[in-house]
Amino acid sequence: MLPDADDLPELLLDLAVPHEDINALVALRSRVTGDPGALRLLEQCVEEVFRGPEGTGHPPDLAELFAAAPAGLSGTFAVYVFVAALPRTLARHRERGVSPEVSRRTLADLGRQVAVHRRRHGTTGVNARCWLVRHFRGELFQLGRLQFERARLGQRSAPVLAAAGLDAVPGTSCLNLHIPDFHGPLTPSACDRSLALAREFFARHFPEERPVAALCHSWLLDPQLKRYLPADSNIVRFQERFRTAREDTEPSDTEPVQFVFGDPGLPVAELPRRTSVERAVGDHLRAGGHWYIGHGWFPFRTEPPLAD
Repeated sequence: MLPDADDLPELLLDLAVPHEDINALVALRSRVTGDPGALRLLEQCVEEVFRGPEGTGHPPDLAELFAAAPAGLSGTFAVYVFVAALPRTLARHRERGVSPEVSRRTLADLGRQVAVHRRRHGTTGVNARCWLVRHFRGELFQLGRLQFERARLGQRSAPVLAAAGLDAVPGTSCLNLHIPDFHGPLTPSACDRSLALAREFFARHFPEERPVAALCHSWLLDPQLKRYLPADSNIVRFQERFRTAREDTEPSDTEPVQFVFGDPGLPVAELPRRTSVERAVGDHLRAGGHWYIGHGWFPFRTEPPLAD
């Protein structure tokens, strides 16, 4: 189920795993292949990755299975699960005609999450391991600066969109929009390009779904950021693309801290003030304020692909 030790380094590099983590992952491979219980768990996890219908926005939750990894593999076991799942993932992509370039850039999020883990903990591991299930199921794709996840409207969002005039009911196809880290500025031109790519991509590869809207659930949509950032800043201009779907009442202070500073557990008093975003996040918290997840949407229409 896993590639042999000689082939594993190149495969990990293809998934953008940082060079400094390759040797450790190759060395730990034998801990998986030499343990019958670990191999059974690996097979169970891979089957769970692909269980259930696609495109619902609610992939299987592997948290308990990942937590059952043998001692010494708890931080890295998910890497082997996704490596073992890779052939089936790529087969799903090929069935839909997804290009190798899009596959590579999408699945490179595994390496991104390994890099986040090292930045936060200083060791080899994978951050947000359950998040990556979407990528390997063939439900999320990196298209330029943004990621787009096939999903369906829920009980809360569908009435909001219907009231705005869209043909929307619970279960209607939509896209969840995500903003990956380590990918440069969130410029308006980069976002425009991503949206253009997405309109053509989903029309070509998932023509039956026809998403009616793109939704985003992120601290980047907290309107309080406009108090601190210039009107022409990338974040404010990103916010202006969206209509409000709903407002949260429960604070999510650790969300901006982890994405801006790399560690959600950093003491607020010690947060740096090097950039305008760092100053906004830290100063607001130090003044006793809170940050919230914003929920936004805008209409989305796929565009028929040009004839080949």
